[in-house]
Amino acid sequence: MSDFTKLQNQLGIHFKNEKLLYQAFTHSSYVNEHRKKNILDNERLEFLGDAVLELGVSQYLYRKYHELAEGDLTKLRASIVCEPALVKFADSLDFSSYVLLGKGEEMTGGRNRPALLADVFEAFIGALYLDQGYEAVIQFLENHVYPEISTGAFSHTMDYKSQLQETIQQHKNKLIEYAIVDEKGPAHDREFFAVVTINSKIVGKGVGRTKKEAEQRAAKQALDRLS
Repeated sequence: MSDFTKLQNQLGIHFKNEKLLYQAFTHSSYVNEHRKKNILDNERLEFLGDAVLELGVSQYLYRKYHELAEGDLTKLRASIVCEPALVKFADSLDFSSYVLLGKGEEMTGGRNRPALLADVFEAFIGALYLDQGYEAVIQFLENHVYPEISTGAFSHTMDYKSQLQETIQQHKNKLIEYAIVDEKGPAHDREFFAVVTINSKIVGKGVGRTKKEAEQRAAKQALDRLS
């Protein structure tokens, strides 16, 4: 297990029970070829890590994006807790170098298989949760996942105004404009009503607790209609 000392130093995380860390990186093919060692693969840790990761990301999105409705939050979370994104996180931490594989899986390129790397990332989250608790997982996410969200790496999944702009750019001489046409409610519980027009024709309407949210929803309605 000393092979994982470098990884722990790199992450600044030192497991109390290194067997959990070892298990997180152990593929079932390795277990099948080393039955006498009485070791476990990472599949159960992956199951746990998937749930913990989803909660950690959900918590962050809920607190950061006050203007997003449930459907938009769900869509954004799905773009973060998905195979391509998890592979990106795993690659940034060089997790593939530590995966324990059977010879056959190794020869067929399993070390760089996206599904395998995504599973390892989730298994690591599960192992960290069992070893050090939820707060340690949140700290890990703050260091390696939340910054990607904060810098807008996944913003394309919820930025309907940009998507509408890209759609309309395919057609020349079309002008998109947004307008707040009404406001209702007290200052602490305001509702804004927005419309989006293309060449002065209303193509979408939206309501939100901020002007930005109302415009995003108007753009979404326009996209739905145009599609």
